[in-house]
Amino acid sequence: MSIQAAFMVPHPPLIVPAIGGGREDEVRETIRSYEQVAEEIAKLRPETVIITSPHATMYADYFHISPGTGAKGSFSDFGAPQVSFEESYDGVLRDRICQIADEEGFPAGTEGERKPRLDHGTMVPLWFIRQKYSGFKLIRIGLSGLSLTEHYRLGEIIRQAADEIGRRVVFVASGDLSHKLQSHGPYGFAPEGPEYDARIMDVMGRAAFGELFDFDENFCDKAAECGHRSFVIMAGALDGTAVNPRTYSHQDVTGVGYGICSFYPALEGVSEEKTPGRSIPDRHFRLAYIARQEQRVAEMAEHADAYVRLARRSLESYILHRKVIDLPADLPAEMLRSRAGAFVSIHKEGRLRGCIGTILPTEDCVAREIIQNAVSASTRDPRFEAIRPEELPLLEINVDVLGEPEDIDSPDQLDVKRYGVIVTSGGRRGLLLPDLDGVDTVEQQIAIAKKKAGIGAKEKVKLQRFEVVRHV
Repeated sequence: MSIQAAFMVPHPPLIVPAIGGGREDEVRETIRSYEQVAEEIAKLRPETVIITSPHATMYADYFHISPGTGAKGSFSDFGAPQVSFEESYDGVLRDRICQIADEEGFPAGTEGERKPRLDHGTMVPLWFIRQKYSGFKLIRIGLSGLSLTEHYRLGEIIRQAADEIGRRVVFVASGDLSHKLQSHGPYGFAPEGPEYDARIMDVMGRAAFGELFDFDENFCDKAAECGHRSFVIMAGALDGTAVNPRTYSHQDVTGVGYGICSFYPALEGVSEEKTPGRSIPDRHFRLAYIARQEQRVAEMAEHADAYVRLARRSLESYILHRKVIDLPADLPAEMLRSRAGAFVSIHKEGRLRGCIGTILPTEDCVAREIIQNAVSASTRDPRFEAIRPEELPLLEINVDVLGEPEDIDSPDQLDVKRYGVIVTSGGRRGLLLPDLDGVDTVEQQIAIAKKKAGIGAKEKVKLQRFEVVRHV
């Protein structure tokens, strides 16, 4: 196979001596591990090194791959302009990656470059590698705000392109771990920080890449991790391959986690069907994860109540046939005689995929309200592209039927679990539903509602609260 080895590495500029100025001694273990990784890469003599970096150009819905023939960079932002780089890109392999992505309609390519100069997430690994080896070209890839399965798929595309061209490739997944490991650290402490580091080092130490999908987005945000999606792309590049994992080190002394691991395609001690280049069925982790998700969603849909079944029927009809359904004959009477505002929320793989609703009723019954809002949430939410037919088996849907809003005098009258909030300033109005993942305080709830309405953080607002009946 084309991927000779893959490495998970951190990127603290501190470990470059010209920047650390002696302070790097506190992470000497990380430096020794990095030096060993560089020596191993030199022995492999790859033609191309691919580096995925959280600090390269990043978009919410697109993977940016650096264009052109090459790029320059230095550590001038860290007080060491004398440490500089001038790298040549592997345009042939990069263009094949982009071509495969384009053929699949996959959101990756060279458009929209905002940071042509090399970023420190790329340069720190390069600094160590260049001490030992210089006979390679570079491909630099940014992360995105897309799902973990999309990151994994990008890795699969990279592997396919490299195999087709016949490149000898080393994959370097650049990324720090949690930034919230120590109270004295630059980002403070959160209990999710040490938990994230322990989990990720265990998962990567076993090369149990399927478990990378089990890290909840809200948990990762609270841990303030940096490299998870970078590691997932790397895992995708090793899809279907038996690997020998090795953990070199993990340190948390600065308050930020630095983990180093390697993954070599298995060469010894495996059966014939697990030799490099052969596909290992139980290591197609993305496909297995999607199959589990589809089964879970199907089971949820089977047990959903009438409100959610109606929302699903409505959006499926519109997405597949561009037809707004009529009122079904089998609806409960309450859905036909009552009027209320309603929100339809759609999630895919644990991430919001669309949410639109009405604060007050606009239709003659709540059933019609749900039908219309399901269409809008799936095709007209300005934050997302319209849902595609192939996504339908992965969609989780819930319906919130709103109670009458009531004016309140103070945030003290709110409860993020029980009440939603409406903020109003002039003609601007924002709403946030209650009991949402990641919204733990009233202050957060109000701040998010203000942001949605385009209301400044310090602007005074009229507050209203409401209760909901949530249908799943």
